[in-house]
Amino acid sequence: MFGIFKSDPTKKLQKAYERKLEQAMEAARNGDMHTNASLTAEAEALREEIEAHKDA
Repeated sequence: MFGIFKSDPTKKLQKAYERKLEQAMEAARNGDMHTNASLTAEAEALREEIEAHKDA
């Protein structure tokens, strides 16, 4: 009954994933490819975690 008040952890992960991708895009625009690569790797780790939550 009170399950509607619980927050969905995948929503928080999805927002973090989108934020990382935006940061990576900005880094690429500024020519900082090292930061772009590391942020993209972090975003991919978040995406995998999101997929794991969806499968469970």
